[in-house]
Amino acid sequence: MDSDTDDHASDEGAGTNAFVFAPSPLLTVTVEAAPNGGNELHVHPGGQGFWIGRMAAILGMDVHLCGPFGGEPGGILVDLIRREGLTVHPVATARDNGSYIHDRRAGEREVVVDVPPPTLTRHETDDLFSASLAAGMAADVAILGGPHCDEAVPVELYTRLCSDLSALKIPVVADLSGATLTAALEGGVSLLKVSHEDLIECGRAASEDLDDLIEAMKSLHEEGAGSVVISRAADPAIALHQGEVWEVEAPPVKPVDHRGAGDSMTAGLAAAHAAGKPIEDALRLGAASGAVNVTRRGLATGQRQAVERMVENVQVRRLRRDGA
Repeated sequence: MDSDTDDHASDEGAGTNAFVFAPSPLLTVTVEAAPNGGNELHVHPGGQGFWIGRMAAILGMDVHLCGPFGGEPGGILVDLIRREGLTVHPVATARDNGSYIHDRRAGEREVVVDVPPPTLTRHETDDLFSASLAAGMAADVAILGGPHCDEAVPVELYTRLCSDLSALKIPVVADLSGATLTAALEGGVSLLKVSHEDLIECGRAASEDLDDLIEAMKSLHEEGAGSVVISRAADPAIALHQGEVWEVEAPPVKPVDHRGAGDSMTAGLAAAHAAGKPIEDALRLGAASGAVNVTRRGLATGQRQAVERMVENVQVRRLRRDGA
């Protein structure tokens, strides 16, 4: 974590407790070109749950991450995640965590090795659910990230977790796609963030046309999402909240690495949601978090002061009321 992220808490995240469901923590190794012409080796935690949690911590939240950890990669991951300022609730597994090695010396990411996470056993799945429910009950907001691959955890775990946390009056913010998205909607979520590419790929949106995406948001709301936010890559994000459609436009910053922008947006949305901020404020913080992330190398990283200043440059506009 950047040294200056502990200076002062973001108004949106300060004092709030976030539970983050991370079903597939990854050990990541990236080879970069050093300024002197040599090589640099970067070893970090990874996986969507961790990336969301790291940005939530940068925004001032007290983040409690729950996930499966096993073998040598698992032990290293727990230590690395704690160094990022997150509290880890590890669930022991018999097999190693997933991992990857990427080579970025030529500028683009080249996959050298990709070790997928193992499928959890029945007992490991039960332990993960119990630990997650306990951490979620102590939180102001529960944030659900997706698995690295479909086989990592049973999708019905998302239905149960969303249903039980919602029944316990814990707001659920989810950033999911495909089968896990459908499963989470069955349990109910307070706020859903999803990319337009994922909606088109899984057949929930006919195209990237604005009207098609708005119809997709309405369907997602009817299936169990209280509010819906759709990220649209470089185009303005859109949102559906209480029958109103909003457009969210971040400044056109020059990207260094677009990866992690969506996870950063989810963290910003969750931080504001947990603090009880209006939807306009949540959308601004989410967009600002994503915009700052793309100016850096490293997924879901940034400086809190930069995010707070970026918020002032995000435009939020109401497009439609009551779907009209």
